[in-house]
Formats: sequence, structure tokens, C-alpha cells
Amino acid sequence: MLANVSSSSNETFLHSHDSSAMSKLPLDLLCFISGPSSYMVSAYFLTSILLLLPLSIFILRHGVQQWKLKRSTSLAATMSHTDCLTYHMVTLELTGVFGFCISSIGMYGKMYHVFLVGLYFFSFTWFGEVCFHVLTCMERYLAVVHPVTYQNLKSDKGIRTRNRITVGVWLWCFVGISVMMEKFYNVLNFVYLLLALTVVSFCSMSVLCVLIRPGPCDQGRGIKRIGQSKLRAFYTIISILGVLVPRFVWCLAWAIQFMAKENLNCLLMTADLWFNIPCSLVLPLLYLHRTGNLMSFKKGSQ
Repeated sequence: MLANVSSSSNETFLHSHDSSAMSKLPLDLLCFISGPSSYMVSAYFLTSILLLLPLSIFILRHGVQQWKLKRSTSLAATMSHTDCLTYHMVTLELTGVFGFCISSIGMYGKMYHVFLVGLYFFSFTWFGEVCFHVLTCMERYLAVVHPVTYQNLKSDKGIRTRNRITVGVWLWCFVGISVMMEKFYNVLNFVYLLLALTVVSFCSMSVLCVLIRPGPCDQGRGIKRIGQSKLRAFYTIISILGVLVPRFVWCLAWAIQFMAKENLNCLLMTADLWFNIPCSLVLPLLYLHRTGNLMSFKKGSQ
């Protein structure tokens, strides 16, 4: 999300504040705290906190309640792959909300080191969020296109593999923020986005082709005859594809501009942040819909 580029339009702002503190910030980050673009960033921070904080807490609380219920009734407490990915996603979102709060304090208190710490938390969320979206698409791909393989993944060995992958995602988040200020970060970010877009597009289109194509027993009836699990997969893929593809394409366009070192418009660059909100909401909302708690969350929020 962040890049090491320079922008001559921010030079006046750089010299109007404490140079020792500001020297720690890449010049493109000055768009976040100067001029009209800073109001867009503030609005984004506030909107994200108001939307993601109650949603994430509600889902995690519901997950804990379900886990306790299964234990008390001696039911198998095995968690589905989809739910596991969602719980990790909302945990990441809480990390991002924490970062938004810190950045807001740093922004309005003119404490730019604090502001930068908050952005590290936000970027930590960005790296993991993309991975969990990709894993969700891959999980739906295996469930629909390779159901036998998917059934095997429900075994203890498959669950251990899933857990190792999720640990790897969290480690990748630490790697991502550790190189965020390096010169090669722009290239790494471009490759990361391009790979994610390719995997998401391939998995999603493969799933949609299988779901739309009628089977041998329901020729001509199409999607109306598919089972409930496949119908959920269809809606999941459509929802994720609808929010991820515009986001990845937009981010790739900016990554190309960063690498080309073209002059960047602060308003357009900060507008990129707003693509994060639909992507952050899609998996939690699908979880609430899948578990039948969407109306409960709405009533609780009210």
C-alpha cells in the first residue's frame, strides 16, 4: 500500500514542520497528512473504525460462543476452513483498526513517528488480507472443481496443513512490513498484486464455469439445480470477485506509476484507500449471512 516515491508538490509541507520527524516519512506519505487529501484519509480512518470494529468483535465473539457450545455438548469442535479464514481475517482487521486509531492520534497531535507506527499496523493488515482472500478463492476452487481433494483436506492432516498456511500468512505480514521502506518494495508489491489477481481470477472463473454448467441430471436448468453448498460458493465467489478485481487493478495501476516515478495526485492516491473498505467487509458479511446472524448483527448495532 505504501511506496517509496518522491513528490515535489509536498516540499513546502516538508519544510513547514519539524524536519527531524518528517525525515522519517517517505514524501508520498505526506499526502496522508497534508492538504485536502488529509481529510479523505481522516474520513477513511473514521469510517473503517466504525464499520470494522463492531463487526470484527461480533464475529469473534460468535466464534468463541460456537466453540464453547460444541465443547459443552461433546460435539466435534472441528472448524471449517471457511470459518477459520474468516476468523483470521477479522483478527487482522482489528489490527488495522488499532493502526487507524494510532495514526489518527499521530495525525492530529502532529506526532509523525506515532503516525508512522499506525501505518505499519495498517500495512500489516493489507499484506495478510490479500493472502486470506486468495486462500478463500482457492478453498472454493477446490470445493467445487476438485471435491474429492477438498474432502481429503477435512482430515487431521488437511487441518494441520491449513494451520501451517495461516501461520505462514502471519509471518509474511511481518516480512512485508520489514521491507516496506526498502527501494525494491515497489517491485515486490507489483509482483504480489499481479500474482494475487491471477490466482483469484483463475480460481473464481473456474468455479463459476463449473457452477453455471448444468450437470448430466439437470440439463438446461443451470444454477437453479445446484446444491446449497455450491450456491453459497457461487455467491461467495461473485462477491469476492466483484470487490477484489477493481481493487487489485487500481492498486496495480498505482504500482506502475510508483515504479515509473511519475508525478502523483494526492487526492487520487488517497482515494485508493477507499477500495479497502469493501474488501475488508466482504468475508465478514458473507460469514454473517452463512451463519444466519446478519439480522442479529444489525439489531445489535442499532
